[in-house]
Amino acid sequence: MTDDNKAACAAMLDWLEKRHAAIMDCEKEAYAFMDAGDIDAYRAKMREKAENLSTIARDAEKMLAALPPELGNGLADRLAAFAGGASKALELDSVFYMSALLYPDIRKPGEPDNLMRCITEFRANIE
Repeated sequence: MTDDNKAACAAMLDWLEKRHAAIMDCEKEAYAFMDAGDIDAYRAKMREKAENLSTIARDAEKMLAALPPELGNGLADRLAAFAGGASKALELDSVFYMSALLYPDIRKPGEPDNLMRCITEFRANIE
C-alpha cells in the first residue's frame, strides 16, 4: 500500500470513528430523554441519529474515492446500506425503526453495533 493510500485509509478510519461517536451520542441522549419521560425530545434525537446516518455514504464519497478500490468499494456499499436504512426510517417516520438502526435482530447487551463492526473490519483490513 502506498503512503497516499495509507493516509487515505487513516483519514477514512478517523472520520468513521468520529461519525460513529456522533451517532451514538444522539442515541444516548435520546434514551436519556426517554428515561426522563420527554418523548418529544426522544423522538427528535432519534430523528437526528437517523438523519446523521442517512447522509453517511454521501458525506464519505470523496474519502472513499481516495481509497484503493479493494477497500473503498466494499466500504461504500456498506455505508450506502446504512444510509438507505436510515432514509427509510425517516420516510416512514418510525421512531422504532430509527432506534433499531445499526443493530442486528438479535443482539446481546455490550455487543457492538453494525457500524462499529464495519469500522473494526475496515481497521483490520488496513493494518
